[in-house]
Amino acid sequence: MKRTMQKKKFEDALQELERITTDLEEGNLSLEESLDKFDNGMKLAEFCNRKLDEAQKRVDILMRKDDALEAEPFAEADGK
Repeated sequence: MKRTMQKKKFEDALQELERITTDLEEGNLSLEESLDKFDNGMKLAEFCNRKLDEAQKRVDILMRKDDALEAEPFAEADGK
């Protein structure tokens, strides 16, 4: 069962992206299969980049607080 991109974890997405990359590198797929995997891989890469950006913002918030580590609430871009 496939989870939506919203509920997917970074580690799961990265692992799936690695599988797709391997499949594409092996070159045993039809053109249509390759295009489908490439499309899915691009979506996963965008998802992973977004998660990494969010993590970087959290670290920046923690480090910016008068050179002391203090957690602050982090509002995600989609308002959740």
